[in-house]
Order: sequence, then C-alpha cells, then structure tokens
Amino acid sequence: MDSLLFNNPELKQLALNNLKECIDVQEFGRKMIELLFNSCMSAQADIVCNAEYGKSSETRTNQRNGYRERHLLTSEGVLNLKIPKLRSGSFFPEDLIERYCRVDKSLIAAIAEMYVMGISTGKVEKVVEAFGIPEMSKSQVSRMCSELDEEVSAFRTRRFDEIRFAYLYLDATYVRCRIDHKSVSQAFVTAIGLGEDGHKRFLGTDCIDTESYIDWKEFLSDIKERGVCDVKLVISDDHKGLVKAIDEVFLGAAHQRCVTHLMRNVEFHIHKQSDQKLAREMLKATFAQKTPLTIRACYQKATEEIGKLSNRAGSILLEAEDEALSYIHFPVSHWTKIRTNNIQERTNREIKRRYRVVQCFPSKESLIRLVCSALIETEQDWMSRCVLSKAQMTHAFNPRTIQTPTEEEVKQARQRAYMIIEGVIDACSSKN
Repeated sequence: MDSLLFNNPELKQLALNNLKECIDVQEFGRKMIELLFNSCMSAQADIVCNAEYGKSSETRTNQRNGYRERHLLTSEGVLNLKIPKLRSGSFFPEDLIERYCRVDKSLIAAIAEMYVMGISTGKVEKVVEAFGIPEMSKSQVSRMCSELDEEVSAFRTRRFDEIRFAYLYLDATYVRCRIDHKSVSQAFVTAIGLGEDGHKRFLGTDCIDTESYIDWKEFLSDIKERGVCDVKLVISDDHKGLVKAIDEVFLGAAHQRCVTHLMRNVEFHIHKQSDQKLAREMLKATFAQKTPLTIRACYQKATEEIGKLSNRAGSILLEAEDEALSYIHFPVSHWTKIRTNNIQERTNREIKRRYRVVQCFPSKESLIRLVCSALIETEQDWMSRCVLSKAQMTHAFNPRTIQTPTEEEVKQARQRAYMIIEGVIDACSSKN
C-alpha cells in the first residue's frame, strides 16, 4: 500500500498542483487529507479486484465501475470523498471511514445538541471554536441546518413504487416539546415496513397531537399514496382509532395484535403476582407451539384458565383471539418476526434514549429533525442485513389457507393443549 501511494509520481504531482492552488496552509492540509483518502480507497479497490483472481488484468473477473461521492464534514472542512464502485459486489473502506456516518461525530454532536437546546445559529461559533473552526459563520450553520432539513424531508416523503411490503409495523411513543411557549406531550409515530427483499425500512414518520382515528388515517393514507401497497399483515397494539384506520386504508390486510402488548394487558387485570406469572407462562407456552391447530387449542384452554383468575383478563383474551392469532396464517419461519411489535419497541427505545438527554424539544421541527436524522442512520444500518431472505419473503405474499380440521384432529389438539397448559400450571404450583 505504501508503495502505491508515496512512490506514485502522479500523486506527488497532484500534491504540488494543490500547493500552488491553495491560498493558506489549512486549505492545503484539507486538500492533502482528501487526496490521501481518495488515493487509499482507489488502491484498496484495485487490490480487491485482484484479490481472488491474481494480479493479471487478463484473468480478473471483477472491475471498477466509477465511484460514488460522499461528503464528510471534519474540523478541517468538508472532504469530498470518492468511494469506488465495483461491477460485482460492493466495496467500502471501513478501516478509513466509518460506515453510514456522514459527519464527523464530534462536530455533529455539538451541532445536534444546539439544535435540541434551541440555541441560535449565531451562538454556534462559541462551540465550534473547540474544533478549530473559528471562522464558521451564521450562514454556514444555517446552511448546515438547511441541508439536514432537506435530507429529513426527502426521507419522510420518498416513494416506494418499486418494492412491495408484506408486513407493516405501527406504533407511537410520547415525548415532550414546546408549542406556543408551552411544554406539551406529542406522539411521535413511525411505520416500519418489511419489504420483499427482506430488509426493514421506515415508511413514515410524523409528530401528532393525539393518537386519534383521524390522525392515524391521515398518516396511513400518506404512506399508501407514496406507493406502499399489497400489505398483507399490519402489526400494532389494539388502539381503537389505529385499528379502524388500518381497516379503511389497507383493505384486505390482516391485523396482528402484538402478543407482547396483549400479555401486558392481561397481567394488568390480574391482582396477585403469582397469578400474573401463571398467566404469562400459559400464554408463552401457547405462542411457542408450532402448529396452528395446537396454538388455537392452547389459546382457548389458556383463556379458560386465566378467566378463573380474572374475569376481565379472560374477556380480553376471548375478544382478542382472532387478531392475536392472525400470524398463524403466514409461514412458520416468519412467526417470531410478525407476532410481536418488537421491531417498533427497539425503535422507540432509541427515540427515548435521545429524548432523555433533551427532556423537552424546543419545537416540533427540532424534534422531527433530530429523531429522523437518527432514524436515517438506523435504516442504513438495517440495509446491511436481512430480517428474512428474499426466498422466504416470497411466501409472505401468498398466506396459506388453513384447512378445516376433522373432528378427530380437533379432539387430539385439545388433548395436547390440556396437557401443555396443565403442565404449566403444575410447574408454577410446584415453584410456589
């Protein structure tokens, strides 16, 4: 690598040319860092092309295919990086720059903190001096904010015409921000889709006053207008306004009530702690079964037993049966991914983590700006791995029809369910 860079006459000539063009030492330093980065990446890409097939250009099967530009803001200024692209596979210089981080972390942390604290752009200068950028003007900071707002706006309004989403996850988390000089609670709502390529994406984000039917319907209608179609299953809690909006906007899509939320609701209506544990273990055993008939039989047996502990808890399970078991009509390999809203729970924790630092956002705009900036980074991280393979996702668009069981099959399933639930009851009783 050293010989490729420092013994390269072309590189030396470029350095001399930059020296003549630069007006000061800082500008020359920035140019040299940029030149060194780009030269290193180019040399690494050449090595990757030859890594598997030897150094002869005649035998190599992979080739360079241009580059993609990426801007990195550092204390020395903006670096214009040119990351090589390959005809086959991908290349990213992870030993040189961190993946998905558009801005030097130390600088973006300072700027972001000022966003959320509501500090005027004029006061930014006092902070950025610590990074060796005393000349940063109000217009530069305003432009930085504007660029971030443009990226967030593009993120929130992009279209999805070229990809289908079989599964849609919906949820809201509450944070406080200032509106008309008052600190008020706002619902930050997110929609996450699992596409036919097996990757998760944020399909929609917004900040609303209340989780009303009208707000949810407007939010979901916007998602649908931007190309989200052919949704087969929507996973959420049982918020009445949300469920009604789902039924009207995504006609034909089944609704899966998050079983984790359901279990919490059941436990809430059971007073004794030992009974709460018993109910939880019976439901866990139910959802751990691998065949639809056994799952439904166990659910009905668990509902019967939990109803003895609390009438209200039993009624909740009885009313929720169809929506709690919607997932059994989809491939077994998908069940753990679609019967809960854990994907949204993790997203909400990330939003809350940032919210705890701020406590109260100075405005709704600053809330959307900072949270969506974090979600952009989260989604790019998601793109490096699949939740389900493409082959698995093809089955999601053709939910299976469960055949009507025979009387004998129903009888056998009830016997298995009796043994499973009674085994849980005995185990919990012995521990107590």
